[in-house]
Amino acid sequence: MNQPYDALLIVSFGGPEGMDEVMPFLENVLRGRNVPVERMHEVAHHYELFGGVSPINEQNRQLIHALEAELAANNMRLPVYWGNRNWHPLLEDTLRQIATDGRQRALAFVTSAYSSYSGCRQYREDIQRAREAVGPAAPHIDKLRVYYNHPGFIESNIALVQHALDKIPAENRAQAQIAFTAHSIPLSMATNCNYEAQLLDACRLVAEGLNEGRGHERWRLVYQSRSGPAQQPWLEPDICDYLKELKRAGSEDVVIAPIGFVSDHMEVLYDLDTEARQLCEELNLNMHRAATVGTYPTFIKMIYELILERMAVEAGQDAPARRYLGTRGPNHDLCPVDCCLMGAGRPTTPAASQVGQQASASSPASGMKIA
Repeated sequence: MNQPYDALLIVSFGGPEGMDEVMPFLENVLRGRNVPVERMHEVAHHYELFGGVSPINEQNRQLIHALEAELAANNMRLPVYWGNRNWHPLLEDTLRQIATDGRQRALAFVTSAYSSYSGCRQYREDIQRAREAVGPAAPHIDKLRVYYNHPGFIESNIALVQHALDKIPAENRAQAQIAFTAHSIPLSMATNCNYEAQLLDACRLVAEGLNEGRGHERWRLVYQSRSGPAQQPWLEPDICDYLKELKRAGSEDVVIAPIGFVSDHMEVLYDLDTEARQLCEELNLNMHRAATVGTYPTFIKMIYELILERMAVEAGQDAPARRYLGTRGPNHDLCPVDCCLMGAGRPTTPAASQVGQQASASSPASGMKIA
C-alpha cells in the first residue's frame, strides 16, 4: 500500500515519575479550574503511596514497544512518536520533533476507547493547540476512530475478565457479580456524547462472550474517580456504593473490570486496587480485579488494523472491512462539528471541529483525572 502517512502519534494523558513532579503535574492538569488546594494535596497523597510514580508513562512505553514489533512484523515502516496532554513528553514537544524529522502526515492513536469531550474532543483540541504552537511546519494529524466495539478490544477484555472470573471457585462462579467500571463524567457532558451508550455496548459484548460464548448474566456498569463538586450531578452509581449494595444483597464474589480504561494507571491502582479492595475486605466480599487491555496481543493487532483501514481510505484504495461487534456499527473517522461537546452549547473552540477532518487539530475536563 502507498503510505499516505509517515508517522504514528500515540496520544495519552501523562503522569509524574517522581515525587518532585507530582505537584507540577497536578498544577498543569488543573490549570484554569477552580479546584481547592486541599483537594490537590489529597490527590498528591495518592501518588505518595506509589513513590510519586504514575504507571501510565511506563505502560505507554510498553505499548509503543509492542506496537513497533507489530508494525515491523507486517513490514510497515511507520515511526512511532508519543505525546501527552499533561506531562512529558508533551504534545507540543513531540510535534516539533516530528516536524524536525521531516515527517508531514501522522495518524494519532488516543489511549481512550470511547467518545466524550475529555476522551476524544479535548485530545483533538490539544493536538490543534500543539500544532499552532509549532507553526507552519507542524505535521498534519488525523485521529483514528474510537474502538470501543472493535473485536480486538472486546476479545481482549473477554479474555482478561474470564481470567479473573476463573479465579473464583467453580461452584460459586455463576453467582459472581461483574462490576464493569469507567471514569464518571458530569451529566452535562454525558448528554452531549455517546459515552454511556458505548460503555453499555462494550460491557454487554464482553459479558456475552464470557464462558466460551455462553455468557454471564450478573453484571453492571458502574463508575469511579468522580471528582467534581457535590452539587454537580455525575454518572452513577459509584463503584464503592455498588460494592456495599452487593454485600447487602448477599453477594460473596465480585470481579471488577475497568473496561473504561486501556491501562492500569493511577486511577485503577488507587481507586480500585486500594480503595475498592480495602472496602471489599471490610465487607468480607471476595474481590478479583481484571486487568486492562494494555499490551494484550489482540489489542495491539487492533491498532494495526485501524492504521490499515485509515491508510487505505486516505490512499483512495479499497479499505479493509471496518470491523465491529454489536449493532451500532463502526464509529466515524471524521468528527461532526458538534461532536462530544463539553456541555450544552457551541463547540469549545472552532479548531476542535477540524481535527479528524483536516485533523490539524480522555480524562474528564471538569473533574480531576490522576492518571
